[in-house]
Amino acid sequence: MRIEVWADVVCPWMYIGKRRLERALAGRGGEPVEVVWRPYRIDPTAPAEATPRAGLLTDPDAREALRECAPGLTPEENRDRVADEARAEGLGPRWGAVWRASSHDAHRLIALALDAGGARLQDAVVEAVLRAHFVEGLDISDREVLGRLSDSAGFPSGGALLDDGAGEEQVRELLLRGKAMGVRTSPTYVAAGLALAGAQPAESIAALLRDAEAAGEPRRLPEEVERLRHAEALLDVRDPLGALTLLRPLLADHGDDPNVRLLAARAYYASAQLGRARGILEQLVADAPDDAYARLLLGRTLERQGLPAEAAPHLRMAAAMVPDYG
Repeated sequence: MRIEVWADVVCPWMYIGKRRLERALAGRGGEPVEVVWRPYRIDPTAPAEATPRAGLLTDPDAREALRECAPGLTPEENRDRVADEARAEGLGPRWGAVWRASSHDAHRLIALALDAGGARLQDAVVEAVLRAHFVEGLDISDREVLGRLSDSAGFPSGGALLDDGAGEEQVRELLLRGKAMGVRTSPTYVAAGLALAGAQPAESIAALLRDAEAAGEPRRLPEEVERLRHAEALLDVRDPLGALTLLRPLLADHGDDPNVRLLAARAYYASAQLGRARGILEQLVADAPDDAYARLLLGRTLERQGLPAEAAPHLRMAAAMVPDYG
């Protein structure tokens, strides 16, 4: 059985949640569990060059964001609460990040470790990065630091791979897939289609694992179908550019599939790339004149291009086929 943990290495609850997951795994029998770490970003606007966290609590925007993370607590109270939770999990005695650091390259390294050596190597890299950030006070956005951490975790080629740009597209797509799946917090545990959000107690994680084992692994969809569904989910949460990122390989390999083309047209329309939307929709309507939705979207695209006369016939035909489109 596999459990995926979507989390951010600059999130203290990821480290706390990792310890709780380890306790949950240590206390269970049953089939072996493979733990795979997936990327999530709690601070996507963090600067490329790390800045000291010392002044963060004096920044009004940062304080407001921290209040949203822990309603009812001041940022100082929340910091103390997290430190207490960390100590209870054996993380200390020194605790606390020193740097506001971008986690992008760390996520690349973690994804590359999984590809290079499987879940065990990936877990060693995750542990090294978390310890460096929260206990040793290192800047985990620094490539040299990540290279040393990778080497110490048994992944000596990791630093060079980062320098070569490896993992960029992979992490970008994983972040989009997490968003499409509904991941909204760090950490989020996912097993057998079941999810548990937040650094829950070990007992709750163990219950998730029992439920997942009882449910069994869901039937795995073909990669192309899963990619298409995730792209559609991104459109539903108003991320058309993310949808287009996931659709790009499908357009290259399955560009004649009408479902792929229609979803791409919707994404182009939603991102105001009207010329591209129009080109696809005109071909779809030519291939399937009775496709009411394609006609509706083509009519709306032409309207947005300032071509009401060209739009009108398509809108009339769409409404005739599906009255709700009128």
